[in-house]
Amino acid sequence: MKADRDIEMNPASIPDEWFELKKKDDRDREGIARPSLSYWQDAWRRLRKNTMAMLGLLFLILLGVMAIFGPMMTPYEVNVQNLPNQYQPPSSEHWFGTDSAGRDVFTRTWYGARISLFVGLVAALIDVFIGIVYGGISGFKGGRTDNIMMRIIEILYGIPSLLVTILLLVVLGPSLFTIILALTITGWVGMARIVRGQVLQIKNYEFVLASQSFGGKSSRIIRKHLLPNTMGPIIVQMTLSVPTAIFAEAFLSFIGLGIQAPFASWGVMANDALGAILSGNWWTLFFPAFFISFTMFAFNVLGDGLQDALDPKLRK
Repeated sequence: MKADRDIEMNPASIPDEWFELKKKDDRDREGIARPSLSYWQDAWRRLRKNTMAMLGLLFLILLGVMAIFGPMMTPYEVNVQNLPNQYQPPSSEHWFGTDSAGRDVFTRTWYGARISLFVGLVAALIDVFIGIVYGGISGFKGGRTDNIMMRIIEILYGIPSLLVTILLLVVLGPSLFTIILALTITGWVGMARIVRGQVLQIKNYEFVLASQSFGGKSSRIIRKHLLPNTMGPIIVQMTLSVPTAIFAEAFLSFIGLGIQAPFASWGVMANDALGAILSGNWWTLFFPAFFISFTMFAFNVLGDGLQDALDPKLRK
C-alpha cells in the first residue's frame, strides 16, 4: 500500500517493469471476465485467419451466385444455335465469346456450373447420409457386427469405382440421375470408415459410458453424443468429396457418358471445344477448363482450412 501511494505521489519514479506487470495483470483479468468461445465459434475464428481458405470460400459463394443469376444477365438462350455468329471472340456483346454453334459461352458456362454444383453437392450429401448411418452403426455395435460390416466395405473398396460408374452408365444410359447414382454406389465407403473410426474412439468416453449406464437407448446415444462429436471430420470429408464428384461428372461428360449435348455442362463444353482449340478459338476451352480447375482448387483449400480449424488439438 505504501508503495502504491509513493507511485501516485511521484509518477516519474515508476519503473518500466511496473507498467508491463500492470498491463499483463489487466490482460489476465480481461481474459477471465471474457466469456469463452464455443467449439464452432473458435473454429470460425481460426478459419477466418486462413487466407487461402477464405478466398476459396469467397470464390465458391460467387460461383453459386453466378450459377443462379448468371444466365439472366444475357439475352441469349443456352441451347439456341446461331451459326452466323460461330466462334465470335470475347467482346462486349458476347463476354466469353461463342462456340461452334454460335451459342453464348458465358450463358452456357453458368448453366454448366448449375449442373456441376448440383451433382457435387447431391452426391456428397448422399455419401454423408449413408456413411454416417453405416459407419455409426458399425462403430457403435462393434464385435461381430462391426467385422461383417467392415468386410463388406473392404469388398466395395476393392472394386474400381470408375469401372462401376462406366458400366452403370452403359446399362442405364447417360443421365443426371444415373451419374449421381453411379457416383454414390461406392462413394460413401470413405465416409463410413471415417465415421466408424471416430465412433470407436468416442464411444469409450466417460459421458457416453455414463449415458449407457443410465439406460440410454442406442439411437439416442448416437444422435445426441456420438454424431455431434464427429461433425468436424464429417464436414471436412464432405468438403473434399464435392470436387471429386464435380470432376467425375466433367470427365464422364467429356468422354460422352455423362450429360449429353446440346445440354450445357463443363465436360460437354470441353469436349465440343477440342476441335476449336486447334483453330485458335481458345476461349471455347479456356472458360470451362478454368472453372473446373478453380472450383476443385477452392473446395480443396477450403477443406484443408476446415481440417485445421476443426482440429481440437490446434485449439488455443
